[in-house]
Amino acid sequence: MAAQNKPEVVKSSNPQLARFRRLPRQLRRRSPFSGSIEPKRVPLIALGSSRPTLPFPHPWNYGKPIEILETFFHNADLDESSSRHNRYLDVPGFTPVLVTRDPALIRAISMMTGDKPGMFDRDTLPSSGIARATGADTLLYANGAKWKRQKKLSTPPFARTSLFVPERFHEFEETFRATVRKRLGAVRDTVAIKGEPLRVELEPEIKAIMLEMLVVNFFGAEVSYDEIRNRYVPALDTVINHIVRDTVVNKLGIPLYRVPSLTNGIAEAKEAQRDFERLTDLVIAPRVTGKGQWGQFKSDAPDDLLRGNIRVFLAGALEATTSYASWALSHLAHSPEWQDRIADEVAGIDSYSPESLASAECLNLALMETLRLTPSLYFHPRRATSETLVTTHAEQTIKIPDRTHILLDVWHANRHEDHWGEEITGHRADRFEPDRWNELERRGRSAKDMLHFGFGHGPRFCPGKSLGQLEVALVVGSCVKLFRFAAVNSHNQARAGVSTKPADGVRVDIHLRDRRDGPVSQTKSGSGRMKCPFNHGA
Repeated sequence: MAAQNKPEVVKSSNPQLARFRRLPRQLRRRSPFSGSIEPKRVPLIALGSSRPTLPFPHPWNYGKPIEILETFFHNADLDESSSRHNRYLDVPGFTPVLVTRDPALIRAISMMTGDKPGMFDRDTLPSSGIARATGADTLLYANGAKWKRQKKLSTPPFARTSLFVPERFHEFEETFRATVRKRLGAVRDTVAIKGEPLRVELEPEIKAIMLEMLVVNFFGAEVSYDEIRNRYVPALDTVINHIVRDTVVNKLGIPLYRVPSLTNGIAEAKEAQRDFERLTDLVIAPRVTGKGQWGQFKSDAPDDLLRGNIRVFLAGALEATTSYASWALSHLAHSPEWQDRIADEVAGIDSYSPESLASAECLNLALMETLRLTPSLYFHPRRATSETLVTTHAEQTIKIPDRTHILLDVWHANRHEDHWGEEITGHRADRFEPDRWNELERRGRSAKDMLHFGFGHGPRFCPGKSLGQLEVALVVGSCVKLFRFAAVNSHNQARAGVSTKPADGVRVDIHLRDRRDGPVSQTKSGSGRMKCPFNHGA
């Protein structure tokens, strides 16, 4: 089993010497990989091909990362060999890049990521801009022993044992209800006054709700909703957009505060960074009184040691939960049948307890399908710390050279017919079909077997998983309970940066949901039930 493998380790050599030793093989175009899994080489330049872009990010394509990943698998489905789902780029003088959309290999490498000798690190190259914006010594960016210390210091408040304590969860519910009354309630009143559908973009409202829940309820900060929506959400949007560009363009690693304000964009980014720091101050301030979840930080570490991780949580949680909830609502806007099923289900839920959420079968199936089809984190970066032999559950092997950059392409793995198509799940892989999870259950496949990697996998899974699941279920359940909403655009295309989101910002026509006529549908999604993400007693 991959999780039980002891990696075969060849200690890292001097980087310059290793580059020199690789060069003859690279010039002869010989593969640096060996084993039963044989990745196929991708050419750097392919004149006359119909590839969507070059197979690496540069200043003219960095805004289309999903297309860059697609480039690696251009015409790959014509390949019937073992390289069908594995590709590599090996340019003379540079370190190899391995890209995989094979769920078995993604699982194996994820399980072999950690702080022990010979395990994979999280590759810091794709997140260098994040490190400059939030700090290098953080749970996201650190590796090895530093990562282990940061995990011990920062993650206890996000654990299920902390979040699912009834009295603490009640605080989340109160904040949620207050936010709904102020935002979704205002939308409801506007629709009622107009007496006709209201066309809106839901994503901005979702961001404000998510940031308020994190800042005010989770951390106990005193920040008004107007400030959150009109100051801090735009500031974080600007910082995040700058992070994406900075990662690709800023090869010298110059911190933003040292960059002259030569353009309006740079000046706006610097002002947004100052607002980001102000928000971090407001979030840390309640620590002294133990408000919110600060009481769960069992550490005497100084505030400055926590600042980097707080920045990561603020930016990362806003991105990930906004992506998750936006995609769920976008899919439901294109699927009125599932929207009505969930509305029937949540109509009688008046108290959003972990138990009531766990019982919402249709809602949970829709959320799992959202994470499969449109994961927030569309790839997971890894890097080999040594020459390492990886073995999958099917006993296939690949020996990965030291220092190799690895992109675990979750987006395309989750959308491929070989892994999630009709033959396996009864439904096309590129469709939003929550019933596929019940079909998998009927075929004897559990959610544990069929991983969507929505929050990562293995030792470096997302520590905010439980919090994110709760927040998104509350927001999506409430929206469906209050409104019927129909998509304005026929297709929900993706845009990607730090995370993925619907390109149209979840543009929908909203109607009030009238429950007086009784349930729309009595049809349940099936008697079999996959493991629910809110079933904390499991």
